[in-house]
Amino acid sequence: MEQAQTEEADVVVVGGGPAGSTLAALVALQGHRVVLLEKERFPRYQIGESLLPSTVHGVCRLTGVADELAAAGFTKKRGGTFRWGTNRDPWTFSFSVSPRMAGPSSFAYQVERSKFDQILLDHARRLGVDVREGTAVGRVLEDGDRVGGVGYTGEDGTRHEIRSRYVVDASGNKSQIHGSAGGARKYSDFFRNLALFGYFTGGKRLPEPNSGNILSAAFDSGWFWYIPLSPELTSVGAVVRHDMAQKVQGDPEKALLALIDECPLVKEYLADAQRVTTGQYGQLRVRKDYSYQATAYWRPGMVLIGDAACFVDPVFSSGVHLATYSALLAARSINSVLAGTVDEAAAFREFEARYRREYSVFYEFLVAFYDMNVAEGSYFWQAKKVTGSSGAEFESFIELVGGVASGESVLTDSRTTVADLRSRSAEFSDAVDRIATGADETMVPLFRSEVVRNAMREGGQVQSQAMLGEDSEEETPLFPGGLVSSPDGMFWRTPQAGRTVR
Repeated sequence: MEQAQTEEADVVVVGGGPAGSTLAALVALQGHRVVLLEKERFPRYQIGESLLPSTVHGVCRLTGVADELAAAGFTKKRGGTFRWGTNRDPWTFSFSVSPRMAGPSSFAYQVERSKFDQILLDHARRLGVDVREGTAVGRVLEDGDRVGGVGYTGEDGTRHEIRSRYVVDASGNKSQIHGSAGGARKYSDFFRNLALFGYFTGGKRLPEPNSGNILSAAFDSGWFWYIPLSPELTSVGAVVRHDMAQKVQGDPEKALLALIDECPLVKEYLADAQRVTTGQYGQLRVRKDYSYQATAYWRPGMVLIGDAACFVDPVFSSGVHLATYSALLAARSINSVLAGTVDEAAAFREFEARYRREYSVFYEFLVAFYDMNVAEGSYFWQAKKVTGSSGAEFESFIELVGGVASGESVLTDSRTTVADLRSRSAEFSDAVDRIATGADETMVPLFRSEVVRNAMREGGQVQSQAMLGEDSEEETPLFPGGLVSSPDGMFWRTPQAGRTVR
């Protein structure tokens, strides 16, 4: 067999989606040699089209791609609209209700992933990342207890090896190497759902200013997502319970139409629509058993991020948020170890603790959210419970579904204060007034979750670090004896160590 060609890099990233391209960009910004290996050729189709403000205004601003996203013309998503629970009428939330996301950061995007992912990958390439598409990673190279690189095959069939300080598995739910981190995937017994989805043109839109909102509508067999990707194009998917699996078997076209007939609201919105039958959106697709997490997120020399590590459920669009947030956490760990400022075990323990906590927040909340026998006020209370928030229930709900309940200041825009919010957002003032006068029945007793008692403390920090850098507020550890992020959001440091100097 022909000898594999060997080279060296600081970091090898496997997978060019949002997780991989984000981590590659954040590490390359520190001057490290990063090679990114992507099996497919971009642009390529991918599901997961609804973003959260934490990604748009936090992580993407840290990598420097936020302005390019703003110029891309993606549909603005100002919140979400739900026909859910015992309330038969749709109800709406807006990101602007939260002080952490008000003003200029009170929206996210609905994106065509083929375009969004291309933008992020090209941006990483411009930052110096060696991006190699059409390269299939087949094995992980080990040096004793440590991972020391990967072997891959190029499009021409040539075998290659790259020796590296770190291997990052960002290759998604179909990862072939995640087990090399030393663990296995543990699938959720609760979220044993199946999703059948496709695309339509000519669908109805919600009234302004919420026309870009994701619409989620529950029905007897499960729930629908309805995502307006453009004025004409809509992503439509039915998520059904495992015990209803027979409803998505057989002819997918007939199955989807039958499920639409079960949901009057979605049927109304698609009354004048036509399904797309050609191009990347022409196929009806099915996903199943998609909720899982790895038992090990890292080992010396290797780390899992994004869907390679875990996925919860699509109802609150947490997929890209968890992908980019985990990329940020892992990039901090890699940057710190390569800089020689933090011990490897301490850096990656911090990464894993924060990543698992964020996953747990969404998981615990969604278990309660799937209870259709309560009114929306109960969901707001549950959001407050799982995040450990000291704010009002509705505000806690907004911050959780906006991706900023972690308390990371670089995920929010710290320039926006409550006073500024009150002056610029009549919507927020109205919400506060309703709560204060008792007109909003979301005020319930205060409880805290043992799962993530400190989850709100990090929520204001990623965007303030992105916007203010060295002038951002001092962070406190999330866990006893834990680390904090550097003022620029790129490194870990001990609370007593002072600011990282680069």
